[in-house]
Amino acid sequence: MSEQFGGDQPLREESAAPGRGEEQRGEDARERTDFESRARALIGGGEEKQPALVPGEAPSAPTSRGETPPQAKKTAAPGKKGGKKSEMDAPPPEKLPKWNFGEEERDYRPVRFRRDGRLGCLGGLMYATFVICLSIVLACAAWMAASDVLALNKEPLVAEVTLPEEYFSEQVVSVENEDGTTTEKTVRMADMDAVTKVLKDYGFINYRWLFKFYASFSHAAEHLDPGTYELSTSYDYRALVKKMQVGSDSQVQTKVTLPEGFTMAQIFARLEENGICSQEELYEAAANTEFSYTFLEDAPLGDAGRLEGFLFPDTYYFYQGMQASSAINKFLTNFHYKLTAEMLQLIYDRGMTYKEAVTVASIIEREAANDDERYLISSVIYNRLRQGMPLQMDATVLYGEGNPEGVAMPTGTMLRNTENLYNTYVYQGLPPGPISNPGMASLRAALNPGDTQYLFYALDEESGTHKFFLFQDEFEAFLHTQSYYEG
Repeated sequence: MSEQFGGDQPLREESAAPGRGEEQRGEDARERTDFESRARALIGGGEEKQPALVPGEAPSAPTSRGETPPQAKKTAAPGKKGGKKSEMDAPPPEKLPKWNFGEEERDYRPVRFRRDGRLGCLGGLMYATFVICLSIVLACAAWMAASDVLALNKEPLVAEVTLPEEYFSEQVVSVENEDGTTTEKTVRMADMDAVTKVLKDYGFINYRWLFKFYASFSHAAEHLDPGTYELSTSYDYRALVKKMQVGSDSQVQTKVTLPEGFTMAQIFARLEENGICSQEELYEAAANTEFSYTFLEDAPLGDAGRLEGFLFPDTYYFYQGMQASSAINKFLTNFHYKLTAEMLQLIYDRGMTYKEAVTVASIIEREAANDDERYLISSVIYNRLRQGMPLQMDATVLYGEGNPEGVAMPTGTMLRNTENLYNTYVYQGLPPGPISNPGMASLRAALNPGDTQYLFYALDEESGTHKFFLFQDEFEAFLHTQSYYEG
């Protein structure tokens, strides 16, 4: 047992002499405490505990492992028998100290080797690896998001994207005023789910959720407009929002040619066919939008027909889905700049209004077969007006009947229809307003009629032109030679 616990000297033998004194018992207690301390150190790997002090004794000097602590010489207490105990004497086997460390100190748990150092290094390594991996993942995600927002590293692509009217709806929003009060206004909002789907399908964005997040704080839904836009993958999020607005340089323009003599109904129908805007929106704008032009001063709001004759026929470029008022304004602006100072003076000299001059031009536009006839027809109109004769122009009757499709000449019933205010066979003077939108040739002819005395004209089926007459009997004789004449 002494070799197992690393002692180089045998345990001291305890004297069994009867009458052992108090000094001997104290020495035994000190030896037993010292033995327990070394046993604990060997088994648990911890520091040796200092032996418990016996009352009346000085603490022993610390010893290294494997050495037997020197024992202080003891003398017998006065009045007690027994001499000194030899330091080299070992107690008999039956007196060897047992491994009883006391009930209050005994540990019944199994002995485990300490792994604090090993777990600490491994845990630190695992934590560092986790932090590095998480940083790499976040960095990659941030780079991918930034690349999409800033349009980096994308394949070059240019394509046309259409945002139809169905993607937009009117919503009421609250707006804060400068004085702190709030007012409500109606705005047109884009459906960002539909918009982002289109952009994602074309490859202009990679992450719909990210674009919607950007749109949420940039208020993109309020800024987008319906239409067709030419977009590129080089556009970042901010540029995409800017490009998908009316008037941007990316908005695709549609070329629309409107011939002379088209009515307002025909013009609006063609605009709708080309996706510019709906007829309903056009009629609403024509009736209720106030356009600041001198030639419209006498045209009251509320009637879309007030613009008939002033929608100048020409070739235009319109944005897809543009506002109806903006589309109409293109026609009116063109008409405004087509009126020269000379033409304005001629209108004034004749004592006519803008509307009357355009009405004459509109009749010429619908009646004339070629440019040469325009001035002759103009002279017939003014000659009949001077003599108080009804104009008896077929084009005015057909306009009042709604220009029925496939009808080139009015029927007898139409000619007798008194409810048609444009029936110039029944009513004298000019009709209530223009019956078409004339071009420049008819406008000039209306202000510069030919110097003739003609009062009648009729279509020659053989040549496709008109014959002009001074007298009614000549006129009626010619009509009997034409198949269209009903008598």
